[in-house]
Amino acid sequence: MFTPEQYRIGLLLALGMMAVDGLAASPGGPGLGVPATAEDIARRDTSVFPDGSGLPPGQGNVAAGKLLYDSQCAFCHGPHGMGASAEELVGRGKLNSATPDKTLGNYWPYATTVFDFIRRSMPLHKPGSLSDADVYALTAYLLHLNGLIGADTVLNAETLPRIIMPNREGFVRMWPEPTGLR
Repeated sequence: MFTPEQYRIGLLLALGMMAVDGLAASPGGPGLGVPATAEDIARRDTSVFPDGSGLPPGQGNVAAGKLLYDSQCAFCHGPHGMGASAEELVGRGKLNSATPDKTLGNYWPYATTVFDFIRRSMPLHKPGSLSDADVYALTAYLLHLNGLIGADTVLNAETLPRIIMPNREGFVRMWPEPTGLR
């Protein structure tokens, strides 16, 4: 019969030998996944910053965004962005209440962040599958629904960063604001 200490030592030795044996059997690693190519990395290097740097070429408008929203987004976010199984996207409720209304129109500080989020995360069943023109169009439609841009506005890498969101000053800055955002 082994003591608990002898049992722990034996178990650790057995696990260690299994690990060493596994490493010897696969000198290139555990064999999970595939190495990322330069193209894979470039496709995922999609950071968009508040000042608009990183925005891709392309453009989109409110009308195209409505068509996309109705076919790709309304199922989760509800008609006209009013919410369904996913968060509402449209609204201008109070932020300083027990249940703040954190919609695009009153909470998000930068329009470029809306673009970046849609581009990375939507649609939920296939994130990153929208074209850049689709993302510009959806961003335009959502900003229009929130009363932030006109129906004839065309968004692109030049026009999107110029939009001043209502809650831009509603966040405590950890670092000074970069120049060029005003």
